[in-house]
Amino acid sequence: MVIVIQCTDQVGLVAKISGLLAEKKFNIVSMHEYVDNGENLFFMRLEVVNEPGSELLGQQLRDLLPAGALVKVNPNPEKKAIVLVTKEYHCLADILVRNHFKTLGASVQCVIGNYTHLEDITKRFDIPFYHVPFGDPATNPEKQMLDIISGYEHDYLVLAKFMRVLSPDFVGHFPNQIVNIHHSFLPAFAGANPYRQAYERGVKLIGATAHFVTNDLDEGPIIAQQIISADHSLTAAGMVKAGKEIETAVLAKALRVVFDDRVFIYKNKTVVLE
Repeated sequence: MVIVIQCTDQVGLVAKISGLLAEKKFNIVSMHEYVDNGENLFFMRLEVVNEPGSELLGQQLRDLLPAGALVKVNPNPEKKAIVLVTKEYHCLADILVRNHFKTLGASVQCVIGNYTHLEDITKRFDIPFYHVPFGDPATNPEKQMLDIISGYEHDYLVLAKFMRVLSPDFVGHFPNQIVNIHHSFLPAFAGANPYRQAYERGVKLIGATAHFVTNDLDEGPIIAQQIISADHSLTAAGMVKAGKEIETAVLAKALRVVFDDRVFIYKNKTVVLE
């Protein structure tokens, strides 16, 4: 069973929490914690051996902790995800393979694409695919997507190279539930065509960033990042090709820690307890 805690820091929190768990005969098998001294915030993730009576544990912990503590006891152990795509296959293909072999940490409920390019590969894995074109605003494509999404249980939306800017109204339906992969090392080269921007700037490193989506374009809380070297011989197209592998790897890492309840969000930052 997993327990995640976020609260104001104070002396003795670890002792209080571990003491309560011992009293209730829970065995701690893994514990990670972090204190942000500047914000006076405490973060903890525990794995404990489940015992009868655990349904009361969340309230017992809240009673013990500082006022306003956020406590989740055994969040849904396997998350449910809906994936949004455009034309590029590399991130979706990796997700579908991991989903097929049950190593994703979530089950993919469906894929929504604003083109049909990835319909075939999606259906090869027996996952429903929905085509929602964005060409005509009068068709209200975001409303169409919301209607599709509402038909499925879901914990997260994954933008696996979904090359559309979502409206504040759409994003507002899914606070801290939309994970995006952006093809640059944010905050550098936000927005469209980051590899072209990087090429024109002559950078020696290119990267990828997975982050939660907010109403500020490409400025949501960062979950994972990675970089690789680039040199003068790489064209813009070469950067795109080199970047695809790192995009896949960064998104996979981000989804792993998110689905495993290792990511805490505060202000516009994350704490990732691995």
